[in-house]
Amino acid sequence: MGSSTYMPKSKVGKWFEERLPIMGLLHSTVGAGYNTPRNLNYWWNFGSLAGFMLVVQILTGIILVMHYTPNSELAFRSVEHIMRDVNYGWLMRYTHSNGASMFFVVVYIHILRGMYFGSYKSPREVLWFLGLVIYLLMMATGFMGYVLPWGQMSFWGATVITNLFGAFDFYNGMGESILHLLWGGFSIDNPTLQRFFSLHYLFPFIIVGVVILHIWALHLPGSNNPLGIDAKGPGDKIPFHPYYTAKDAFGLSFFIVIFALFIFYMPNIMGEPDNYIEANPMLTPAHIVPEWYYLPFYTILKAVPDKLFGVIAMFSSILIFFVLPWLDGSKVRSAKFRPATAFFFWLFLADVLFLGYCGTKLPSDIIIDAGGGINALVLGRIASVFYFAYFIVIIPVVSRMETTKPVPTSIAQSVLDARKEG
Repeated sequence: MGSSTYMPKSKVGKWFEERLPIMGLLHSTVGAGYNTPRNLNYWWNFGSLAGFMLVVQILTGIILVMHYTPNSELAFRSVEHIMRDVNYGWLMRYTHSNGASMFFVVVYIHILRGMYFGSYKSPREVLWFLGLVIYLLMMATGFMGYVLPWGQMSFWGATVITNLFGAFDFYNGMGESILHLLWGGFSIDNPTLQRFFSLHYLFPFIIVGVVILHIWALHLPGSNNPLGIDAKGPGDKIPFHPYYTAKDAFGLSFFIVIFALFIFYMPNIMGEPDNYIEANPMLTPAHIVPEWYYLPFYTILKAVPDKLFGVIAMFSSILIFFVLPWLDGSKVRSAKFRPATAFFFWLFLADVLFLGYCGTKLPSDIIIDAGGGINALVLGRIASVFYFAYFIVIIPVVSRMETTKPVPTSIAQSVLDARKEG
């Protein structure tokens, strides 16, 4: 991240800084020693919001673990004990469960912002990769956390998702062996719950480690900006503190209000009612659905008739983001100057939202009544085709053929021109 220019004023501070320059590290990482583009807007707040939510999830998770029992006979009751008997246990649980959803909200916006403004392009490819690794770890952590309450949806959701790994039966018995390894036995039971609990507790700390690498990778090329151009001179940059710390603090205060509305007034709006029923291996829920943040990929899974190819399609829909820097052949980063790219980006976003909507429906549910009725399965397949076409066809073709708008020569000049126009 470079050498720090931080100089403590007190003798004690200087003595400590010479032996452990942690304040200098903070100064050059999130303080006045870190210069950032002067034109960052509020879409750049979501990185700090993601960091805030990670801390919230870890702290509330540690408190919940003090009262949770990872046993298939006691897990459901221990969650009810937290809700009813532990002082402010309801607050910790609702903060943690809704915090997971809010964590995914800010990370999804963070990813979409990176896509729109070209933050995945050179020289920030490794930064993009590390962000995707964080997202994959979040998905694994969220899935295992969903299992821990040991309600009906927890149990049967775990059954459906873990059975997907049985599709990788390339050799005789290979898929079954993978399942037994995941389950810790011949079916989902106490060993499965204990494995998921252990990994659910471990993964957030792995995420913290990757976040540190993510921040490190950010500081080498510096932050991208809405124009997608490099900061060339001192007039293009301002210190992160106090300008962006104040901006982040304002965004955080607004975000906390929204977060609190969910915790105190709508704590179960993003959950499943069936999860308030204790897990029963003999009774299958009418409709098994994952958490909302997995729904687009769940729709892609259901859209493919073959189990193995469905699993491959689902994983490919996530892993394809890793090759995005090479699919996009444009020399201009920001979609602000790429009208065709911006148009298809918004179509892609609408498609992802529609995939999520289809994921909440049964395959046979009629969504469009016209022409005898079109069900969720057919529409999910159409949306899945567009999803992959966006990456494989649209981005490579459009990025190499579209006519871009003139790009400003510098950030400072763009800011000054905007002020004159205003």
